[in-house]
Amino acid sequence: MKNILIPTDFSENSCNALRYAISMFWGQECNFHLLNTYTPAIAGSRFMAASFEENMMANSAAKYSKKGLDDLLIRVKKEFNNEKHHFKTISSFSLLVDEVLESISTHNIDLVIMGTTGATGMEEVFMGSNAVRVIKSVKDCPVLAIPQNFDFKKPTEIAFATDFTRFYTKSELRPLIELAKLFDATVRIVHVQYQIKTLTELQQFNLDMLRKYLGDVEHYVHTVSELNSISKTLELFSKEMDIHLLAMLNYQHSYMEQLIREPVVKRVAFHTQIPLLVIPELGMASNFTETNNRDNVLMSN
Repeated sequence: MKNILIPTDFSENSCNALRYAISMFWGQECNFHLLNTYTPAIAGSRFMAASFEENMMANSAAKYSKKGLDDLLIRVKKEFNNEKHHFKTISSFSLLVDEVLESISTHNIDLVIMGTTGATGMEEVFMGSNAVRVIKSVKDCPVLAIPQNFDFKKPTEIAFATDFTRFYTKSELRPLIELAKLFDATVRIVHVQYQIKTLTELQQFNLDMLRKYLGDVEHYVHTVSELNSISKTLELFSKEMDIHLLAMLNYQHSYMEQLIREPVVKRVAFHTQIPLLVIPELGMASNFTETNNRDNVLMSN
């Protein structure tokens, strides 16, 4: 049974992410963990006992959080009736990222699904600060970011953005492969280059291993020229190919890291208009083992 964590602040944005998650895994046995964190302002010194007023504020925030989760459960059970889905609530006096990390470990979470902030006029943002913080902090669980106002659409076209410079492990690619098989989707491997050129021997090896891991999943390789920025290029590719979900590995110098670090002026067109699956890299020990395996294969060829 899958364990899915859904952070919520009771906004329409986060409720939409919950609806997407329920629709996405409609036929699957799932435990949905609905998380709300609260941090009421405490004005007093951390070395002093909290005042009566401060305790009242904390109690009020706790009651609001628990009531919000209870009301959300009522809405969900009224709108969706699925015996395969089970819901648990987590109300925590904590920072969002800290509690997400704790919940992943405590509840054996397989996937985090959360809403992202949309763009409003000149106040262009990339997903929203909460989503970015979670993506940057979570190291052992994939995160699926759902754009504001995005209605569920069966992801039969999935793009996997990569530059082939890093060796992929089968465990890292498992979330991508599982989703592709679940929805009988086509995976479009998209490689963005500043100038189109032949892959290096290492890149070709990594591509060959990627295709081997995908196995019988229908997949194609697309090499495209970078247009001003990675974000702009991926957005245009997604539109042209009618992509329903964009997936990336998050590691040093990856496309995901480049997107987060790009100057705002360069990512003005990237509104995360489709769901974005961010897959974290494995720990150093696992990477070391996989690297040795790759080197052994290269030496034997």
